[in-house]
Amino acid sequence: MTPSRTMAILRRPGPFLVIVTLMLLSLLFLLMPDERSEVRFQASSFNWTGVPQAHPVSSIKPLPTGAPLRLPRVQYDFPRGRRDPTARARQRAVRDVFLRCWRSYKKYAWGDDELLPVSGGSTTTYGGWGVTMVDALDTLWIMGLHGEFYAAAAAVARLDWANTTYTSISLFETTIRHLGGLLSAYDLSGEPALLQKATELGEMLYMAFDTPNRLPAVDFSFADAKSGAQVAGDADPAAGPTSLSLEFTRLAQLTGDAKFFDAVDRVTQFLAATQNRTLVPGLWPRAVDFRAGAASPDAAGDTTFSLGADCDSLYEYLPKMHALLGGLDGGGTYETLYRRAMDAAVEHLLFRPMLPGGEDVLFAGDASVFAGKVGGLPRGQHLGCFAGGLFGLGGKLFGIDDHVGIGGRLARGCAWAYGAFPTGVMPEQFAMVPCDSLDGPCPWDEARWQREGDASLPKGFTGAEDPRYLLRPEAIESVFLLYRMTGDDDLQDIAWRMFESVVNATETEYANSEIANVTATGRTMKTDSMQSFWLSETLKYFYLMFSPPWLISLDEFVLNTEAHPFRRPK
Repeated sequence: MTPSRTMAILRRPGPFLVIVTLMLLSLLFLLMPDERSEVRFQASSFNWTGVPQAHPVSSIKPLPTGAPLRLPRVQYDFPRGRRDPTARARQRAVRDVFLRCWRSYKKYAWGDDELLPVSGGSTTTYGGWGVTMVDALDTLWIMGLHGEFYAAAAAVARLDWANTTYTSISLFETTIRHLGGLLSAYDLSGEPALLQKATELGEMLYMAFDTPNRLPAVDFSFADAKSGAQVAGDADPAAGPTSLSLEFTRLAQLTGDAKFFDAVDRVTQFLAATQNRTLVPGLWPRAVDFRAGAASPDAAGDTTFSLGADCDSLYEYLPKMHALLGGLDGGGTYETLYRRAMDAAVEHLLFRPMLPGGEDVLFAGDASVFAGKVGGLPRGQHLGCFAGGLFGLGGKLFGIDDHVGIGGRLARGCAWAYGAFPTGVMPEQFAMVPCDSLDGPCPWDEARWQREGDASLPKGFTGAEDPRYLLRPEAIESVFLLYRMTGDDDLQDIAWRMFESVVNATETEYANSEIANVTATGRTMKTDSMQSFWLSETLKYFYLMFSPPWLISLDEFVLNTEAHPFRRPK
């Protein structure tokens, strides 16, 4: 055969050459290392299913059955077509920041809980089970870093929950970060070993419900769980035992084991029974006596009500559970809880600040009860910035248009607060001069500002009680959710300014760090801490802000309070 004939055959391959080519490609594929084959489940050295329950339940409530209801659409109907090249570039920039942090974690803190972003060391914070690695699994997948994902998943699948120096752990943090991270990584990748590891952890955490009234304590003591000595807390943060429902329900859905759903449903029934029996009916106080089954702050000695610290995710999970259950939540249990709570929040907790620019924005404040009277406190928290997304989601799912509008004003309020400070980042806690009402005229009053304000802070603020920025996600979380719900394009530009400010204020030689004071001008003081939610939540939300809207659609997923997406039922 002549060379020219040979070249002609290669240019126009016949069936024989096609078959040979496919065989060679198949052989090459078989010889290539399969990253997924390395993700093998390895059982922990202690099996919690062998520990008897001291207070076993007499019956287990089954998961709701039947086809999910056709719930209202959450996401805005974005037009199809080419993406804005600006969004692509911004998405890549967020991914680059994530990769820089992730590579430093791999180099200096692999297997430990957290990277120390200033010194380059590592620290143990949540059981010593590589919380950053577990928490970031789904972010790796979402960003298309599948090689990094499988390397981390292989290590995670071998975690030993009995290998810890801790005698007790935070039930809440372990559930939202470790269990939530494993479940979402499985939901996205379908990797069986991750569900096995999640189930193993779920069996351990399920023991926290083995108390006389089946309500868990905020801290899970291994020794007490093994000896049957556990009791619910008498002054625990309201959000602790009440923010486990999404994770345990998703575990029940994936495994078919209804005991996990039954456990958290008992907490939901506690909420339903106590909601109208508090000093501010509709809301629960910051500290709750779960042991006595009472939500009156008199029982726990706390008269503070808030959407911020100690309370936040209690309320966040109400509309999200409705979505995760496909609306099959027993006569609208979660809708009722949500409506009563948010009606009270609008009346007592939300406030509009008096601002020189006249911006029509809102913040979630606090309230306290004294001598039987409820008094609003115009102090905000970065943690409370999630409320914009809460109102938006509840408004969409339950058909309350006013709540979507309130959510937008809350989200834009926190975004405004970012831009008000020299660093471009808002403080952890602050106080402001309030308007007389949420709506209506609120002209700037210079004389009042001179009397009540703090001249060292931007106009509108009366104090910055905690000026730190802890790499928190709540502000960008609400901006992202409202963008996906409304399609308001200006929110992308707002998010980009927030991202640039956060990176500029927190960047270190190795990664990004919490800072001591957002009111500082010039170089910020880094405090050598990078909690796992920086990779799990903050950078994920920034990335999704500039991603195509089909990526983690709000009509297909529910995100837990650690930004872990769980698939909604179809």
